[in-house]
Amino acid sequence: MINLFNTQIETLSIHRVGNKSRSEAIFLSEQPYKPSDEIVPLLKEYFFKPFRDKEENYFQFAHDVHLDYHDMYNYATEMFANPNMAHEISKKITKHLFEQSNHPHIKNGEVYVAYLTNLNIDNNPVDAIGIFKSEIKTDFLQFNEDGSNLEMILQQGINLNKLDKGCLIFNYKKEDGYKILTVDHNRYDARYWLEHFLSVDAFQDENFMTKKYMKFVQDFAKDVVLPAEDKKEEVMFMNRAVNHFAKNDMFEETAFLNEVIDNPDLIPEFKNYKVEKAPKYSIEDVTSFPIANAAVTDARKKIKNVINLDTNIQIKMDFINAESAEKFVEKGWDEEKQMYYYLVYFNKEQKS
Repeated sequence: MINLFNTQIETLSIHRVGNKSRSEAIFLSEQPYKPSDEIVPLLKEYFFKPFRDKEENYFQFAHDVHLDYHDMYNYATEMFANPNMAHEISKKITKHLFEQSNHPHIKNGEVYVAYLTNLNIDNNPVDAIGIFKSEIKTDFLQFNEDGSNLEMILQQGINLNKLDKGCLIFNYKKEDGYKILTVDHNRYDARYWLEHFLSVDAFQDENFMTKKYMKFVQDFAKDVVLPAEDKKEEVMFMNRAVNHFAKNDMFEETAFLNEVIDNPDLIPEFKNYKVEKAPKYSIEDVTSFPIANAAVTDARKKIKNVINLDTNIQIKMDFINAESAEKFVEKGWDEEKQMYYYLVYFNKEQKS
């Protein structure tokens, strides 16, 4: 969880990178930029709004051999150790970005490197490095008085409502490659920003593990429980799974299987499914981990708890009170109509 409410921009450097394949140049500013009091709040909103609005999927710098050989990790470490050298280090960062800008689809644009203070991540106050890039220019009109008339002037500039690319490198979890948030709204080359420039992998903390394992369980319900049982049992399985995650601080796979899977025949199916699918979710050797409550809440919102019938009727199951569906909903077969049915018990109808 991050809090950017009190974040301050201590230093800001602005450069420009072109596309190397089109022989476009790089422009490095000699001095850092000192924004006026009027422009600071606009820049903070431009830089930080995308990170407040998006789901917090963290990344970390990664290298096949060792982080000591990772360019961006070394630049970040150098800047955190010497904030007074932020502008000079921003030039190195911009040159590194320029070296990756050689795909014909990559757009030129301005690069903003900011040293930030008073951020809060996981309830820890930290500094951070913000790297942002604007690529798309927007047409806008200016007006000029010419005697007794207003003249219209067409100009181009940056739309402050949309940041094209950006990342926040938090001075936190350095030994793991720092915790990093990133956005990329112009995904014309998905590898350019994440892989070539930043060279990051997903940060495998409790938030990551909870999300990945719950997505794995959801796919198991769809691919195995639904064909073996029915839609009601798929929904009820996910109901029990979500409630298991919600009420425990630690995940233990054996306890999960014993509590969540009603049909014993599905336990070996679960284990086989994990062997086959685990690499897709990065959970090959995972049998226990701390559970992130925020990830459970997010997952609960995304899991469908509705049974859609071909008679244009929907039955919505309650993920909070799972026992209600177990006790008061029955499925059967009507021989006369040659149709399945759901029998629902209740005392009285609730007011909307």
